[in-house]
Amino acid sequence: MILKITKVQKSRAFVLKKIQMLLKNGLLNSGKGFFKADLRIENGKIAEIGDLQSAENEQVIDIAGKILLAGFVDVHVHFREPGFEYKETIKTGSAAAAAGGFTAVCTMPNLKPAPDSLENINLQKNIIKKTAKIKVFPLASITKEQKGSGELVDFEKMSPQIGFSDDGKGVQSGDLMCEAMKTAAKFNQIIVEHCEVEELVKGGYIHDGDYCKAHNHKGICSKSEWFEVERNVRLAKETGCKFHVCHVSSKESVEIIRKAKADGVRVTCETAPHYLLLCDNDLQDDGKFKMNPPLRSKDDQNALIQGVIDGTIDIIATDHAPHSAEEKARGLEKSAFGIVGLETAFSLIFTCLVKKNIISFEKLIELMSVNPRKIFGIEGGLEIGQPADLTIIDLEKEYKINPKNFLSKGKSTPFENWQVFGKIEKTVVEGEIVFECR
Repeated sequence: MILKITKVQKSRAFVLKKIQMLLKNGLLNSGKGFFKADLRIENGKIAEIGDLQSAENEQVIDIAGKILLAGFVDVHVHFREPGFEYKETIKTGSAAAAAGGFTAVCTMPNLKPAPDSLENINLQKNIIKKTAKIKVFPLASITKEQKGSGELVDFEKMSPQIGFSDDGKGVQSGDLMCEAMKTAAKFNQIIVEHCEVEELVKGGYIHDGDYCKAHNHKGICSKSEWFEVERNVRLAKETGCKFHVCHVSSKESVEIIRKAKADGVRVTCETAPHYLLLCDNDLQDDGKFKMNPPLRSKDDQNALIQGVIDGTIDIIATDHAPHSAEEKARGLEKSAFGIVGLETAFSLIFTCLVKKNIISFEKLIELMSVNPRKIFGIEGGLEIGQPADLTIIDLEKEYKINPKNFLSKGKSTPFENWQVFGKIEKTVVEGEIVFECR
């Protein structure tokens, strides 16, 4: 799919280099099945695909037996810079993304200063330009200081951006969200929202299910998510705004979104690998199992998987949220919310959903590469003329997830020691190898 290139898409850290590279004997898949071919890269773009002969002074890389895909895109990551560099930086976060096969990411606005003005978002973009190893698109906040309340940012001055979000805080006022959506629709911008009714959280920190009750923890009800999803879907219908729901975790949210899509509402959504592969039956009193929204019931997990299968859920994103080791070492009650996921997402989904025939490999490509680009207007794809943003994978390679090997500063994952298949061999951004497995 060739997408229209917008000003947002051109805003990147990379300067095209006159690199000529030939990737030989790969198994390519653009989401329509595997085919064997060579791929030539010239000036950072895909120049030819087919049975190709090497040219003079061309770098030739034999990738026989390896899979060649358009690079993955994660629309929900936290790189923590500026303001919280001890947790992660754009340099370390983008390195982790490259190691996970991602060639582009969208960063959330939980920063200091918040990206609520051109000055503040340009501060972030300048760091991206200097240090990012892949394409990084920062989301602007919806409200001033990313408070989830008060005053909206100046959408006119801030447009175009990749999108607007107050992730980490739901916009609590329906009137304020309505105003935000009306304004976003006027400038053809997407609202990307963490849906959470704060007054329903009541100090909870895990799902209010059986584990919570059995171990005397404080629970977070599913209504805290789906009630705001329902409100925002209604407002999106009224305003015509493009609305994307972050990290869906409950069966009620899936059903609300399913019905809204059938009704023609411009709504899309994502979920994360941990919600598809774990539930509250898997909880341990360990910070690596604490995230927001929390791991919910087995019924919720099953509903999310069905939502992926039937297309209700458009994207698998990681919500990569690194913290220091000390912040994640305080058990379920006192640890910070959030886990890392960029370096494990593909292998987990491939091993647990594709190899078990729950979804096809082509569905994985749709969820992790095609749909994120389409929904967020990010150029790319396995077609001539597109940027050479590519991921090369050894599907047969099995390994054990070991956080000590992560390039991210964050090491907290509930998938530690899981045995998985599918090792990222190389990640290429505009013809430049930005990650190579050693």
